[in-house]
Amino acid sequence: MTIFRGIGQIMLQGNAATGMLILAGIFYGSVLMGIAAFIAAACGAITAKLLRYDRKELETGLYCFSPALAGAAFILFFKPVLIVWGFIAMASAATAVVQHFFIMKKIPVFTFPFVLVTWAMLYLVKYFCPAIMVGTASTTVGVSHNFLFAIRGFGQAIFQSNVLSGSVFFIAIFISSPAAAIYGLAGAIVSAIFSFCFFVPVGDVAMGLFSYNAVLCAIAFAGNKIEDAVCALISVLLSASIGLLMFKHNLPQLTFPFVIASFITWGLKHRFGIEK
Repeated sequence: MTIFRGIGQIMLQGNAATGMLILAGIFYGSVLMGIAAFIAAACGAITAKLLRYDRKELETGLYCFSPALAGAAFILFFKPVLIVWGFIAMASAATAVVQHFFIMKKIPVFTFPFVLVTWAMLYLVKYFCPAIMVGTASTTVGVSHNFLFAIRGFGQAIFQSNVLSGSVFFIAIFISSPAAAIYGLAGAIVSAIFSFCFFVPVGDVAMGLFSYNAVLCAIAFAGNKIEDAVCALISVLLSASIGLLMFKHNLPQLTFPFVIASFITWGLKHRFGIEK
C-alpha cells in the first residue's frame, strides 16, 4: 500500500484508494507512463528502506510521490529506450534522497525534488544525448470543449491531457477529501481566468496547462475556514503569475510554480499567524 499512498501524495492525499485510482488514470492515458510511475515509486520506496529512513514517513508515501512524477515525466520527455528506464531508476533514488534532506530540515518543499532532478536530466540529455528527446507535440482542443479545462487541469498535474484521466483524478481526490477536490476545481477556474487576462493562447488554457499548478495549490490549502480560502487564492494567483513568467521565457514549468507559490503562502501564513 505504500506505493499507492505515495502516488496519492502527488495530489497531497495519503490515501491508498486515491493512489490506485490515480494510477489507473495514468494507465488510461499512457500504459508506459503508468508502468514508469509505478516502477519509479517502488524505486523511491526501496531507496528509503535501504537507507533506513523513518518507517512512518516511508509508509505514508513521502518517498514515492516525487519519484513517481519523475518516472512519468521521463516517459513524456524521452523516448522509452532502455537507457531511459535506467535514468528512471537513478532519478527515483535521487529524488527520494533529496526529499529526505528537506524532510530532515523540516522544509515543506512538496514536489521540488521531482522538479530539481527532472530539470537536471532535461539539461543533461539535451546536451549529451539529444537523440532520445521526444519532439514537442502540438495538441489542439475544439472551442466546444474549452469548458473542460478545469478537469484537464487535474489530469495535467501528472501529464495527462485527456478528460477521462482528469475526471478519474478528481474523483480520486474527492474520495479522500471532498473539500480538496472542490478547492482544486475552483483553483483551476481562477487560474484559467487569470491567464486569459494576460492573453495566453486559448488552446493552452483549454488543455489545462495553466490550471494544474493552481489545482495543487488550492488542494494544499483546502479547509473549512475563510483563512484557508484566502491562502488558497493567494497561492493560486502566485502560481499563475510564476507560470506565465516561465511560459514567456519558454522554461519547463513542471510543478515549480506550485512549489514556490505554496512555499511563499506558507511563509505569509506563519508570518501573520494564520493557522488552522
